[in-house]
Amino acid sequence: MKKIRILLVGGGSGGHIYPLIAVAQKIQSFIGASAKFKADLRYFGDAGDYENLLSANGIRCFYIVSSKLRRYFSLRNFLDVFKFFMAFFHSLWRVFWFMPDVVFSKGGPGSLPILFACKLFAIPLVIHESDSVPGLTNLISGKIAKKIFLSFDSARKYFVNKDNQVVGNPIRSELLLNQDGFVANLSDEDVLASKKQFGLENKKPVLLVLGGSQGAVVINNFVLKNIEFLTKTFSVLHQTGEDNFEEYKADFDILSKALPDEVRNDYKYFPYFDENLKNAYIAADLVLARAGAGTIFELAYFGKPSVLIPLPDSAGDHQAINASEFAATGAALDIQQENFLSHLVLVQLESIINNSDKLKSMSRAATAFYRQFSSENIAAYLLSFGGLNIYPDSAPIKEAVLK
Repeated sequence: MKKIRILLVGGGSGGHIYPLIAVAQKIQSFIGASAKFKADLRYFGDAGDYENLLSANGIRCFYIVSSKLRRYFSLRNFLDVFKFFMAFFHSLWRVFWFMPDVVFSKGGPGSLPILFACKLFAIPLVIHESDSVPGLTNLISGKIAKKIFLSFDSARKYFVNKDNQVVGNPIRSELLLNQDGFVANLSDEDVLASKKQFGLENKKPVLLVLGGSQGAVVINNFVLKNIEFLTKTFSVLHQTGEDNFEEYKADFDILSKALPDEVRNDYKYFPYFDENLKNAYIAADLVLARAGAGTIFELAYFGKPSVLIPLPDSAGDHQAINASEFAATGAALDIQQENFLSHLVLVQLESIINNSDKLKSMSRAATAFYRQFSSENIAAYLLSFGGLNIYPDSAPIKEAVLK
């Protein structure tokens, strides 16, 4: 039995880790039925809170100290120079003893020294850029990459004269309604069942509030300030973010003493949805969220209308450009954080939810934005370096998926 060795690299945030897991799951799916091949998947870097999740998905984790490239002056840059070289020499040792067939990188803090070490051993480098504006690590590593996969068409201009392919953003299997790569096809029964799982059995539309995997204080404050107004129209499912949860809970406990029972019944908040995220998306009639690439492609997969509030200080202002590109299709409303005023947002939310034609139009546009077979295309390409050829060249793998 031949072992295909694949190294996974990416900064320790959900935006980096979840696509790595999605691709790893598809690799294991493709290779699972083969009696001739076996996958050895390893993650090098600082996985942080995601180490257990990577391990649970069959990915062995090996710690390498993380350093960050900052595009602004900071005294921490001087410390990170030393950490960078520490990570590089540690990576040389790790890579030598693993010697992968290919390395797949999502970029992010800590990735670059590992990729440079792989380059010294002439290991093929494949990267995926989730955002419309590439991060610094991917801009640099893209110059030495054999293949660059992209989520947004607008990112192609950053990788001219390089082999690049727009495939969308990989979505992990836990969120998929089916495993065939197609967009979600939700029935009224699916939506009703998911609402019941959250104890929302009235006829109010559901507003899902997401601030990304880390939450968003600005969005949390908006909800807390306007909870009575929101619950007049919506039942609300709210992800506060784990880091913000205890502070938010303390504030809400004080506020809730003066709230009517119907408000408390129509409002559910959580630190992080985790395994409940799929049901939260299914239950939602409208979503208020940040504009990370992962969130946008999840909205597209589920066909959910949305109001996006881009993170204003994201690197290269990529969230604003992500949101603009998605909103230009008619799938979302894009509100910059400086315009994130209670009255304006409440009016826009009510305007959308009370217009059934607009809701349907936004849903269709979101679905059209989704790109099928993202994980499959990347996984199949990576496996080809180990001698397992699932599809020829860069052709769509619909046939392979439907076998």
